[in-house]
Amino acid sequence: MRDLSAAFRSAIYAQETDEVPICLLTVTHESLEEPIYISSDPTTRLSEDPLIYGTESRGEQYIFLPFEFTLPDDKSDSAPRVQLTLDNIDRTLVALLRTFATPPSVKLEIIMASDPDTVEITVPVLQMSDATIEDLTISNTIVADPLINEPHPAGQFTPGAFPGLF
Repeated sequence: MRDLSAAFRSAIYAQETDEVPICLLTVTHESLEEPIYISSDPTTRLSEDPLIYGTESRGEQYIFLPFEFTLPDDKSDSAPRVQLTLDNIDRTLVALLRTFATPPSVKLEIIMASDPDTVEITVPVLQMSDATIEDLTISNTIVADPLINEPHPAGQFTPGAFPGLF
Protein backbone atom coordinates (compact mmCIF):
# COMPACT_ATOMS: atom_id res chain seq x y z
CA MET A 1 0.00 0.00 0.00
CA ARG A 2 1.35 3.40 -0.94
CA ASP A 3 1.21 6.38 1.41
CA LEU A 4 -0.96 8.90 -0.43
CA SER A 5 -2.35 12.18 0.85
CA ALA A 6 -6.04 12.43 1.62
CA ALA A 7 -6.46 15.04 -1.13
CA PHE A 8 -4.87 12.73 -3.70
CA ARG A 9 -7.02 9.78 -2.62
CA SER A 10 -10.24 11.77 -2.77
CA ALA A 11 -9.28 13.13 -6.21
CA ILE A 12 -8.52 9.73 -7.74
CA TYR A 13 -11.62 8.11 -6.25
CA ALA A 14 -13.98 10.96 -7.14
CA GLN A 15 -16.32 10.60 -10.08
CA GLU A 16 -15.54 14.22 -11.02
CA THR A 17 -12.76 16.45 -9.73
CA ASP A 18 -10.95 19.69 -10.50
CA GLU A 19 -7.65 18.11 -9.47
CA VAL A 20 -5.15 17.26 -12.21
CA PRO A 21 -2.55 14.53 -11.65
CA ILE A 22 0.75 15.32 -13.36
CA CYS A 23 3.51 12.89 -14.23
CA LEU A 24 7.07 14.20 -13.99
CA LEU A 25 10.01 12.44 -15.63
CA THR A 26 13.66 13.05 -14.78
CA VAL A 27 16.04 11.54 -17.34
CA THR A 28 19.71 11.21 -16.36
CA HIS A 29 22.73 9.79 -18.15
CA GLU A 30 26.48 10.21 -17.78
CA SER A 31 26.69 11.86 -21.22
CA LEU A 32 24.16 14.57 -20.26
CA GLU A 33 25.48 17.75 -18.65
CA GLU A 34 22.28 18.08 -16.63
CA PRO A 35 19.11 16.00 -16.27
CA ILE A 36 16.19 16.36 -18.68
CA TYR A 37 12.97 17.32 -16.89
CA ILE A 38 9.68 16.45 -18.64
CA SER A 39 6.09 17.12 -17.52
CA SER A 40 2.87 15.57 -18.79
CA ASP A 41 0.96 18.82 -18.25
CA PRO A 42 1.31 22.41 -19.50
CA THR A 43 0.56 23.77 -16.01
CA THR A 44 2.19 27.21 -16.37
CA ARG A 45 4.07 29.30 -18.92
CA LEU A 46 7.77 28.86 -18.20
CA SER A 47 9.11 31.31 -20.81
CA GLU A 48 7.86 33.80 -23.39
CA ASP A 49 10.59 33.55 -26.04
CA PRO A 50 10.63 30.74 -26.94
CA LEU A 51 7.12 29.97 -25.75
CA ILE A 52 7.48 27.02 -23.34
CA TYR A 53 4.90 25.52 -21.02
CA GLY A 54 5.51 23.07 -18.23
CA THR A 55 5.39 22.49 -14.49
CA GLU A 56 7.50 23.93 -11.68
CA SER A 57 8.07 21.49 -8.84
CA ARG A 58 10.57 21.72 -5.99
CA GLY A 59 12.59 24.43 -7.74
CA GLU A 60 12.94 22.60 -11.09
CA GLN A 61 11.21 23.43 -14.35
CA TYR A 62 9.75 20.40 -16.12
CA ILE A 63 9.09 21.09 -19.81
CA PHE A 64 5.73 19.98 -21.19
CA LEU A 65 6.00 17.15 -23.70
CA PRO A 66 2.84 15.13 -24.36
CA PHE A 67 3.24 11.49 -23.33
CA GLU A 68 1.30 8.51 -22.12
CA PHE A 69 2.46 5.88 -19.65
CA THR A 70 1.33 2.89 -17.67
CA LEU A 71 2.36 2.61 -14.03
CA PRO A 72 4.17 -0.60 -13.08
CA ASP A 73 2.36 -3.32 -11.16
CA ASP A 74 3.11 -3.80 -7.46
CA LYS A 75 3.71 -7.51 -7.96
CA SER A 76 6.66 -9.08 -6.20
CA ASP A 77 7.16 -11.81 -8.80
CA SER A 78 7.94 -9.49 -11.74
CA ALA A 79 10.21 -6.52 -12.29
CA PRO A 80 8.63 -3.06 -12.47
CA ARG A 81 7.98 -2.16 -16.11
CA VAL A 82 6.65 1.13 -17.47
CA GLN A 83 5.47 1.58 -21.04
CA LEU A 84 6.10 5.19 -22.07
CA THR A 85 4.93 6.74 -25.35
CA LEU A 86 6.16 10.25 -26.19
CA ASP A 87 4.86 12.42 -29.02
CA ASN A 88 7.62 12.77 -31.62
CA ILE A 89 7.09 16.49 -32.16
CA ASP A 90 10.75 17.45 -32.40
CA ARG A 91 13.52 15.50 -34.11
CA THR A 92 16.06 16.62 -31.49
CA LEU A 93 14.63 13.99 -29.14
CA VAL A 94 15.36 11.27 -31.72
CA ALA A 95 18.91 12.58 -32.18
CA LEU A 96 19.40 12.63 -28.40
CA LEU A 97 18.16 9.04 -28.00
CA ARG A 98 20.58 7.86 -30.68
CA THR A 99 23.57 9.35 -28.84
CA PHE A 100 23.13 7.13 -25.77
CA ALA A 101 25.53 4.18 -25.78
CA THR A 102 24.15 2.89 -22.47
CA PRO A 103 20.58 3.09 -21.17
CA PRO A 104 19.56 6.36 -19.51
CA SER A 105 17.93 6.32 -16.09
CA VAL A 106 14.35 7.54 -15.72
CA LYS A 107 12.70 8.64 -12.47
CA LEU A 108 8.89 8.88 -12.58
CA GLU A 109 6.91 10.94 -10.08
CA ILE A 110 3.21 11.78 -9.77
CA ILE A 111 2.11 15.12 -8.29
CA MET A 112 -1.11 17.13 -8.18
CA ALA A 113 -1.39 20.45 -10.04
CA SER A 114 -2.80 22.10 -6.90
CA ASP A 115 0.30 21.10 -4.86
CA PRO A 116 3.24 20.60 -7.26
CA ASP A 117 5.88 20.43 -4.50
CA THR A 118 4.37 17.32 -2.88
CA VAL A 119 5.26 14.07 -4.61
CA GLU A 120 2.42 11.57 -4.21
CA ILE A 121 3.93 8.57 -6.03
CA THR A 122 7.58 7.90 -6.82
CA VAL A 123 8.59 4.95 -8.98
CA PRO A 124 12.16 3.77 -8.24
CA VAL A 125 14.69 4.83 -10.83
CA LEU A 126 14.28 2.65 -13.92
CA GLN A 127 16.46 2.03 -16.98
CA MET A 128 15.30 2.59 -20.54
CA SER A 129 15.58 -0.85 -22.13
CA ASP A 130 14.45 -0.12 -25.68
CA ALA A 131 12.98 2.59 -27.84
CA THR A 132 10.86 2.28 -30.98
CA ILE A 133 10.92 5.43 -33.08
CA GLU A 134 8.02 6.01 -35.45
CA ASP A 135 6.82 9.05 -37.40
CA LEU A 136 4.54 10.42 -34.70
CA THR A 137 5.58 8.62 -31.51
CA ILE A 138 8.55 7.27 -29.60
CA SER A 139 7.69 4.18 -27.53
CA ASN A 140 9.98 3.21 -24.65
CA THR A 141 10.02 0.29 -22.29
CA ILE A 142 11.50 1.28 -18.96
CA VAL A 143 12.45 -1.50 -16.55
CA ALA A 144 14.23 -1.99 -13.25
CA ASP A 145 17.99 -2.43 -13.34
CA PRO A 146 18.57 -5.95 -14.67
CA LEU A 147 21.11 -6.70 -11.92
CA ILE A 148 18.34 -6.31 -9.34
CA ASN A 149 16.44 -9.15 -11.00
CA GLU A 150 19.34 -11.62 -11.05
CA PRO A 151 18.92 -14.57 -8.69
CA HIS A 152 21.14 -14.61 -5.64
CA PRO A 153 23.26 -16.51 -5.28
CA ALA A 154 23.70 -16.75 -9.04
CA GLY A 155 25.31 -20.21 -8.90
CA GLN A 156 25.89 -23.03 -6.49
CA PHE A 157 29.18 -24.51 -5.42
CA THR A 158 28.74 -28.11 -6.59
CA PRO A 159 31.40 -30.74 -7.41
CA GLY A 160 30.44 -30.53 -11.11
CA ALA A 161 30.82 -26.73 -11.32
CA PHE A 162 33.78 -26.35 -8.91
CA PRO A 163 35.73 -29.67 -8.75
CA GLY A 164 38.77 -28.02 -7.12
CA LEU A 165 36.80 -27.28 -3.97
CA PHE A 166 35.96 -30.94 -3.31
